Amino acid sequence: MKYPVTVYGDPLLRKKAQTIEKDHPKLDEIIENMWETMYYSDGVGLAAPQVGLSIRLFVIDASSGADEEPELEGFKKVFINPQIIETKGDEWTMNEGCLSLPEIREDVDRPDEVTIKYLDENFEEHTETYKGFAGRVIQHEYDHLEGILFVDYLSPLRKRLLKSKLIAISKGKVRPHYRIKVPR
Repeated sequence: MKYPVTVYGDPLLRKKAQTIEKDHPKLDEIIENMWETMYYSDGVGLAAPQVGLSIRLFVIDASSGADEEPELEGFKKVFINPQIIETKGDEWTMNEGCLSLPEIREDVDRPDEVTIKYLDENFEEHTETYKGFAGRVIQHEYDHLEGILFVDYLSPLRKRLLKSKLIAISKGKVRPHYRIKVPR
């Protein structure tokens, strides 16, 4: 089942998501639906708050970056209750977009490397370090669990210039090819 994507303006996107337990109701179904929603929406990552669920869960398929970073071939992971342990390295700029901010893309600076501790879909614990595209996507999706959106990293001037677009999104005056859930 494809979820509608919660868009800018919904207070849920600004809440810190809650930790989940192994017996969380219908967790396997939620994960499967998140994959389906992400692929249908042409995303590389999707966090639970983006589909109206305030839980600490995100999915990533960064294999689209394998042309430039061969180690990303087959990179498809579920992150449950993740904790960023450390970010380090030089900050680098990349143009980012977000399914919750349709029609907006902006350059965002992020550290090159992230170390993250998380549980996979089998609730097995991992601590891993990622660089490049995978590291960036992980940081972006993790931010959703903390109530942070990529536009929060922009300069005050850039945010002012985007204000009318952000208002349009919050009123549902955008037409992405996927279903959206507009704030009431």
